[in-house]
Amino acid sequence: MLNIILFGAPGCGKGTQAALIKEKYNINHISTGEVIRGEIARSTELGKSMQSYIEAGQLAPDSIVIGMIRNYMKEHKDAAGNIFDGFPRTTAQAEEFDKILGEDGMSVNVMIYMDVPEEELIKRILLRGKDSGRADDASEEVIRNRIEVYRAQTEIVASHYAKQNKYVAVNGVGSLEEVFDRICAAIDAAK
Repeated sequence: MLNIILFGAPGCGKGTQAALIKEKYNINHISTGEVIRGEIARSTELGKSMQSYIEAGQLAPDSIVIGMIRNYMKEHKDAAGNIFDGFPRTTAQAEEFDKILGEDGMSVNVMIYMDVPEEELIKRILLRGKDSGRADDASEEVIRNRIEVYRAQTEIVASHYAKQNKYVAVNGVGSLEEVFDRICAAIDAAK
């Protein structure tokens, strides 16, 4: 099973590229952000508890996210592969994810980091906010906080996979096709 982590700051294009990767490699795509937003839209207990974190631009608690991923992996054991968009976001999540995969003799094949400068990220997210109507994409202050939280808590996860020789950085600036080609080259090298 091919397990890919697509990694990068909010607004780097993970969701867009994940959809293309899913189609090309015929693998599943899980976006923790979409799962959480779905829970919020349905007003589930998980959604209600997550609303305040999302509005403040903070990360979801590890225990909730890990539980969602564990359930997802159990439900998709027969898949050709998975692309994880926005997970893991902390070292604790990465360590637990390795254990979850290891229970079934699997591992992460590659973590692809989409490198995009901060001002470009802010510009992209504000534009997305106009189109999507998402409140967390409409405030530059919230966006900057999300990027700061990402840098402080999430970016260190890259070192976890770098130690395993599974980390690849790609330039996330350029046309959709240029970035996709760079990502595909990293995936093909890791298979």
